[in-house]
Amino acid sequence: MDFNHTEERQMLADMAGRFVREQYPIEKRHEIAESDDGFSREMWAQMAELGLIGALFTEDVGGFGGKGFDIAVIFEELGRGLVIEPFLPNLMAGSVLARGNDEQKAVLESVIGGETLLSFAHGEPGSRYDLAHVETTAKKDGDGWVIDGIKAVVMGGDSADQLLVSARTSGDTKDKDGISLFLVPAGAKGVSRRGYRTVDGYPAAEITLDGVKVGADAVIGDAHDSYANIEVSFAYGTLAVCAEALGAIDVAINMTLEYLKTRKQFGVVIGKFQALQHRMADMMTEREMIRSNVINAAGHLESEDRDWHVSAVKQLIGRSGRMIAEEAIQMHGGIAMTWEYAAGHYSKRIIMIDHLFGDVDHHTERLIEMGKANAA
Repeated sequence: MDFNHTEERQMLADMAGRFVREQYPIEKRHEIAESDDGFSREMWAQMAELGLIGALFTEDVGGFGGKGFDIAVIFEELGRGLVIEPFLPNLMAGSVLARGNDEQKAVLESVIGGETLLSFAHGEPGSRYDLAHVETTAKKDGDGWVIDGIKAVVMGGDSADQLLVSARTSGDTKDKDGISLFLVPAGAKGVSRRGYRTVDGYPAAEITLDGVKVGADAVIGDAHDSYANIEVSFAYGTLAVCAEALGAIDVAINMTLEYLKTRKQFGVVIGKFQALQHRMADMMTEREMIRSNVINAAGHLESEDRDWHVSAVKQLIGRSGRMIAEEAIQMHGGIAMTWEYAAGHYSKRIIMIDHLFGDVDHHTERLIEMGKANAA
């Protein structure tokens, strides 16, 4: 397997990186985060025009990428700018729509064009990291369905035009079988949304579905058999946030290194202190391990052992990413905790990514279980 970027992907990375550096300084990011939507629709349109959204999807649905390396390239650059535009929810919901019927796939054209926003409403108050835990129900109503339930921490859910909703159509609460996926207009009768910002500034929502009626054409794929599509979506999302973390880690380390070269204590640049040099070396070593694992997971996103590689990199992000984030704060000292200084915001995002789609403990247990299954 060739892990080197193709010329096209390198050009994509350079273009995305240049846009983020020039158009998305931390001050602009704060301004956008405080807006009513929690992101900039103008910025989203510019990113769509540059092809950053299209790079996340395959050619058969109107994109020009959609592979693991394409996703990793885009999200690493987004991580460098702490970009809060809704790339993640559109990737996760869009990766499922791409497996739907022709009419559902057609929605992705307007998503890639930046006109339609998607969100994946799957997590629930009691589900934690269990993808099979679905209490929301969908019951037959003539040719259609009636959906009732509550979805929690739906990324991008407050501003989405279409919601991809998981609901149980048969079986018990934690059964993998019996889950269906529905494409629901966000403005449908019975849908209510409470938007808010997560602790690291990203838009999310709590969504209640009360007697929401949808037609038979709202079902994505096969009814009662959507667990595999949910796994695909979360694999894509996990790779994306791991690549995003790598970009944020890179910036946090570079900021810390620059600070060590300029900050003086007792008349001496603190970067000359051997203890701090050793700690910086440890941070850089862990970063390269993370980079290798992100590349490895991107290369295996379509393989049979996808879940193993995705869990491996997510477990490493949770362990090493947190260490790097905490070291960056400690070596900066008090200035890192001020709102105006960027280091604290990068560290906060890195740590919060550990809690998205399974923390370090969850993925450690998952790796153990997969190892036992392979040995059996």
